[in-house]
Amino acid sequence: MDDIENDARMVRGELYHAFTPTLTARRNRCHFACDRFNQAGEASRRRLVELWKDIVDDKTPLPPPGATEEEEMELLQDYPYIDGPIKVDYGTQLRVGKAVYINFNCVFLDTCYITIGARTLIGPNCSFFAATHPLDPFLRNGIKGPELGSPINIGEDCWFGGNVTVVGGVTIGRGCTIGAGSVVTKDVPDFHVAVGNPARIIRKIEPKYPDPNLLPGGTDTSADSKSVLGSLASGPAYNPAPGEGSAP
Repeated sequence: MDDIENDARMVRGELYHAFTPTLTARRNRCHFACDRFNQAGEASRRRLVELWKDIVDDKTPLPPPGATEEEEMELLQDYPYIDGPIKVDYGTQLRVGKAVYINFNCVFLDTCYITIGARTLIGPNCSFFAATHPLDPFLRNGIKGPELGSPINIGEDCWFGGNVTVVGGVTIGRGCTIGAGSVVTKDVPDFHVAVGNPARIIRKIEPKYPDPNLLPGGTDTSADSKSVLGSLASGPAYNPAPGEGSAP
């Protein structure tokens, strides 16, 4: 099997060999890019975005710098905000939507595609494993045997508490909350809370505030968020549901 077919089999989730020179070089490229991001120190927001784009091998240009810090932040607000360290396997199969936040020490094994919807918040120490191995130990055969994977799809507006693990083949719908420490092995439908190991659905979420996708400006909701905060300050007290306001 040639390299092109081997690489295609990996992305399709079929058995493939991970330790070919081509795939090893692709992983090393991404690992080194992660190292540069993680060692950036007191880098500017723009520099961190540039380093992130290196991780996911995104070569599209950034907008020209803003004249002020506030303008610069506004120009870059749709790019993911990542608190390193972060570890990614290939980068080229990781798709992160607008205004996503990723907290410390997260891991993405993107053998197959991992897609994360806009405005999703990911807590510290979360892991997303789109890679797996055969159960047959003799087929698995250490680093000489084949591997495989399954994609992970995460909808918009989700919230992952700390130390969540999501395995391959899982789809998590829009607006879901996944409780801290959960291991997600099955699909979660839109607007539900799931917790536990394995994660199970415990609650349906009924959104009470406007859908960001239906507001003017699409995902640029900063003005609308300020309006909501203003209405909360001047209107009736907001009463969270039991358990709301902390990762379940």
